Amino acid sequence: MLVALIAHDKANHLDVRTENRAAHLEYIKNSGNVSQAGPFLDENGKMIGSLIVLEVDSFPDAQNWAQNDPYAKAGLFESVRLIHWNKVI
Repeated sequence: MLVALIAHDKANHLDVRTENRAAHLEYIKNSGNVSQAGPFLDENGKMIGSLIVLEVDSFPDAQNWAQNDPYAKAGLFESVRLIHWNKVI
């Protein structure tokens, strides 16, 4: 199953994102669950959130993945939404 993780950063937390980026990218790379991923950008090109498409066996697996993301553990996100997603193209 595919699940889209849509996360918005807390205001003024770019330093938290930057400090935890290497661990986050390593987690993405090593988990084996990420189909696509990338940051949302503001009008100045600064990272302000994340879109990650997870390939998981169940919705609880997606929730577990999201909770263990180094960004989440560092308190980066203002909000995180997990939504079942269907790839068409």
